Amino acid sequence: MTTRISTRDVTTAPEFRLLVIAVFVFGLMAVLSPERFLSTQNLTSMAFQFPEFAILALAMTIAMMTGGIDLSVVGVANLSAVVAAIILTQYSNADMPASQSAIWLAIAIAAALCIGATAGLVNGALVAFFGLPPILATLGSGLVFTGFAIAMTGGSAVMGFPSTVALIGNATLFGIPVPLILFAVLAVVLHLILTRTAFGLRVTMYGANPLAALYAAIDINRMLLKVYVIAGLFSSIAGLIVMSRANSAKADYGSSYLLLAVLIAVLGGVNPYGGYGRVIGVVLAVLSMQFLSSGLNMLQVSNFARELIWGALLILVMVINTHAVTALRGSFRPKT
Repeated sequence: MTTRISTRDVTTAPEFRLLVIAVFVFGLMAVLSPERFLSTQNLTSMAFQFPEFAILALAMTIAMMTGGIDLSVVGVANLSAVVAAIILTQYSNADMPASQSAIWLAIAIAAALCIGATAGLVNGALVAFFGLPPILATLGSGLVFTGFAIAMTGGSAVMGFPSTVALIGNATLFGIPVPLILFAVLAVVLHLILTRTAFGLRVTMYGANPLAALYAAIDINRMLLKVYVIAGLFSSIAGLIVMSRANSAKADYGSSYLLLAVLIAVLGGVNPYGGYGRVIGVVLAVLSMQFLSSGLNMLQVSNFARELIWGALLILVMVINTHAVTALRGSFRPKT
């Protein structure tokens, strides 16, 4: 039996409204400041800027799909970047041949990913095996990870990298910024995980109804471990991008990204109670926030007015999406 998707279903979906918002914000800013907003320099700058917090929003998304949250994403990102930075400054330098510095960069990246996976494993264990509420478990672990980064650096920035580090956050590939490519790849990977794998189905089922997932004989503990490991890996990649763009690593970089990641995930239609969320919605929310932020900067709007606009937009979309998600859940029928 085939399922027909009507025009009404498309136009009432949260993602369609987010697309309209993104196009509207882009068009509005283009009209208000066409010379600056539509300039090649500004568009390129935006493409380099948003992937670092957008990847954190993807990490937040998969955690929120289970009805949980990961407040340690920034701590994991900074700890991963600090470990990578220490390896690079200790074992490579600017005078080293490019081939050797590339090897050390690969080692540093591998170490950062290991840190991210380990941190995610710790978070998953706290939630799955110790039964801690995700908001408290990841809040505490995030402070611990930040503390480790401060202890390793003394609270100062680690800098002095070889030029190859710039390939992660400041280079382009076929004219496309590398951070944007990384974000696109991770977004596609997360979309495929959530929609095309049995693991993604378990995540959605658990977020929608934990009791039903338990009765369906799903290994909930194993599933939660994988969720937070994926979130940790994504966070470490974001940390590497921040390190490359800033040409340094520090324990308190990106402190504002935590709330931004939560805001984007919720704005993108991810249900804070779990069970519903689409990566395309998060991507559209990222674009909307970046267009709005860049445009307001060019219009020299104060931070207070900017926060008012963001808050009003968040409340509006949450109210609309709450009713839309309820309707979608009520009309859901498994395919046969």
